[in-house]
Amino acid sequence: MLLIPISLSQSLTITRLKPFAPVAGAVLALVLGGLLLQLNGADPIQAYKTLWLGAFGGSQQLTETLLKATPLLIIALGLTVAFRAKVWNIGAEGQYYIGALCGGVVALALPNLPIAWLLPLMVLAGIVGGGIWSAIAGFLYLQRGMNLIICTLMLNYIGILFVQYLARVPLQQPDGFLPESAQFSPNAQIPTLPGTRLHWGVVLAFGLVGVVYFLLWRTSWGFQWRAVGARLSVARCAGMKTSISILTALVFSGALAGLAGILEVSYTYTRLKADISDGYGFSGILVALLGQLHPIGVLVAALLFSALMVGAQSLNVMLQIPASVAQVIQALLVLLVLAGNAIAQRES
Repeated sequence: MLLIPISLSQSLTITRLKPFAPVAGAVLALVLGGLLLQLNGADPIQAYKTLWLGAFGGSQQLTETLLKATPLLIIALGLTVAFRAKVWNIGAEGQYYIGALCGGVVALALPNLPIAWLLPLMVLAGIVGGGIWSAIAGFLYLQRGMNLIICTLMLNYIGILFVQYLARVPLQQPDGFLPESAQFSPNAQIPTLPGTRLHWGVVLAFGLVGVVYFLLWRTSWGFQWRAVGARLSVARCAGMKTSISILTALVFSGALAGLAGILEVSYTYTRLKADISDGYGFSGILVALLGQLHPIGVLVAALLFSALMVGAQSLNVMLQIPASVAQVIQALLVLLVLAGNAIAQRES
């Protein structure tokens, strides 16, 4: 007779503690990261302080952190929608490159167009390009039964290499030696906020947090995405058009990756180049997972990842610690937070 109340009590305790599983995983990751820093001859407390100041210690550092976080946030928000629907889009990096290419071609083809027309056209081209590139994988998956993970992964390399070829041959700047196009006209460069180095894409990225939240939890599209992700067979029995839900989730994530690509090219590089990414597409996957596939969590995770990327430079300069140590801490964060969630889910 005592087994039932004891089991119920344990279940309630686990349910209450479940929200703290990610926090426990993050703390453990920081502890293990501290041990790694100590192995590199640094005082962990001093190293973390240097990391913090390098990312948030002043307006310049904060600006760099926000600029780095912008493409991560936009890509991860798109992947949040896809992963909620159990649509495993691993091709955000390629979609980022194709979006940058499509928007960049518009910038090069129409350099004298007024900024009020040119920038929206570039953004639209980037969104459409990323969306179409992801739709290719969706077609192969839905119509030909090919593995979606493999399709999106392979399209990464096709997209990246295609952009690199164009930057080296047909789009290369005349009389230039580097694999890059001519510089975009001023009308094709996204303007900054008054008195700062932050561009309007940062504002757009933060606004998308609310948009994605609204889509997921306040619209029928979001309900269908979440239903398909929760149980595909049940969604089909309920009469939902699951193929359309899968395709729209995939295209939405690709479109946001393309948006991130054109924003980054328009501001940071102001031209098409062979290398226009710091691995944002792949890092965006980790940011989405670390953020628990929730827009607010993704925002926090993007800022955290960006802070580690920017702060790692300070670690290297001031304490002679390799920047790769920060990447290891990033990996530990994702791994241990997901492990904590998995354990809590299993126990509950």
